[in-house]
Amino acid sequence: MNVSLPAELKHFVESQVGEGGYGTSSEFVRDLIRRERARIQLRERIVAGMESGPGSELDAGYFERLRARITDEA
Repeated sequence: MNVSLPAELKHFVESQVGEGGYGTSSEFVRDLIRRERARIQLRERIVAGMESGPGSELDAGYFERLRARITDEA
């Protein structure tokens, strides 16, 4: 796959490669795609959670029960 970029975006990518520790512009673009995919997946999970009905109250008791559950599983 080839992607054509205007000069301004090409310079931006090249600077990000240097500053971000990427070996090539392809590595930078792959990282952007992975991050976008992860962002979309997170958004989908958040929406699914919101649509799943009412949740638990996040009070001190909730966090105490959560800590106890985590400790019991360890």
